[in-house]
Amino acid sequence: MSFAESRLREFAGYTKRPGAVWNGAAVLLGALFMAWPAFYNGFPLVYPDTMTYVADGRIVARAIFLHQLSDYYGMRSFFYSLGILPLHWNVTLWPVAALQCLLTAYILWLVVRSFQPRQTILPYLVLVLLLSLFTGMSWYATLILPDILGPLLYLSIYLLVFARETLTRAERLTLYVISWWAITSHATHLLLAAGMCAILALLLVVDRRAFRRRVRPVCEVAAIVALAVAAQLALQSYLYGKPSLNGDRPPFLTARLIADGPGRWYLEKHCGELKWVICNHVHNLPEDPDNFLWGADGIYQNASSEESLRLEEEEIPFALATLRAYPREQISRSAANFWGQLKDFGFEDLDPSSWVLEQFGTVLPQARWSYLRSRQARNALPLDLLTSIQFWAVMVSLAVISVFVPLLWRRHSSRIVGLGVVIVSMAVANALVTGTLSMVEDRFECRVIWLAPLLAGMCVLDWRSKAAGSRK
Repeated sequence: MSFAESRLREFAGYTKRPGAVWNGAAVLLGALFMAWPAFYNGFPLVYPDTMTYVADGRIVARAIFLHQLSDYYGMRSFFYSLGILPLHWNVTLWPVAALQCLLTAYILWLVVRSFQPRQTILPYLVLVLLLSLFTGMSWYATLILPDILGPLLYLSIYLLVFARETLTRAERLTLYVISWWAITSHATHLLLAAGMCAILALLLVVDRRAFRRRVRPVCEVAAIVALAVAAQLALQSYLYGKPSLNGDRPPFLTARLIADGPGRWYLEKHCGELKWVICNHVHNLPEDPDNFLWGADGIYQNASSEESLRLEEEEIPFALATLRAYPREQISRSAANFWGQLKDFGFEDLDPSSWVLEQFGTVLPQARWSYLRSRQARNALPLDLLTSIQFWAVMVSLAVISVFVPLLWRRHSSRIVGLGVVIVSMAVANALVTGTLSMVEDRFECRVIWLAPLLAGMCVLDWRSKAAGSRK
């Protein structure tokens, strides 16, 4: 019997073996490991966007279930807001953190089991403990944002496409639901999931031998993306009367192009002949995209409803005009932004915010004092130390990957290759999308960079599993 056949038999009989209670206990223990940053902090971690996600849930729910429509529902993902609403009810955020830790622990269990079907518990717990202590995984699992759902989406795609035979029907259905919610929870997740479908389709064309085996799961992932798009269009159409994938989205790209320089040059040269609303501010354009959007004197922050709408409508024409006028300069700046985003994955964005504290009074009034006692509110989190620890964890992981990938490649380890394709492409694409279309922030890459140490751990586990199999 070949090693591959023995592995398939192990997976086929997995659910028939006793030990489901122990497996569930391991997942719960893994979730508990991940929750340590919230316990250490004394409160789930929050970010300015957290307050809008929490506040918007009730407004959207009233519109859907009570038909109490409003003129404005917010600018964040309505699906994430609705998903967490039954857990917090504007009272406490602890159940939301618990759910995110549990989902992360469950997905990681399935990933580890795909490489180690027997005696899964010990390597799983060791891996979760290492990732929780030395990477940002646990910090983003306890951060009340949809950021953690991105990595869970990418790992779900790996499981559905490259490790489908290791999943039961119930597990596949669960992954479908998690993937759908993750895609609808953030615009970046939708873009990257669509890009992942394109990459997988290209792999099918290149590797004809895998076509029959992989074409169905790839089509299933594409169907999940399509259902997420349909849900976004339907909800936006119901709330605003017109279909949209973005809703009331800030002009991130406009802010980025102006901060890069070519956008500013174009406006300074052509605003005399244009009637764009941005031209009303051509003499005081900020150099920081964050100031353009959210600064006290920021253009978007102080724009009227009509001006905000026009800024959004003018964004694509402005971007295309800037690219036509300064293609080489803008590509150079975008490449620099991409590289800057790829290598910036610290914890600095988790520092306290005065705006968050102000919002607690209306969004989470009963939790305000608990937040005030937290280390985050007191600016007592060791963010520089955490950044340094994760940096070296990533560097060591890249070294481990560079050593083990050639060994596994020679052994035709298709599953580790699939996981590597998903993780590497998504980490790079995440930096490309956020750095070039929005702004360079540590948080954007920090939320996915922990996948590199995960890949290193899976390389070691797969090598050990195959070495043990060859000795039988």
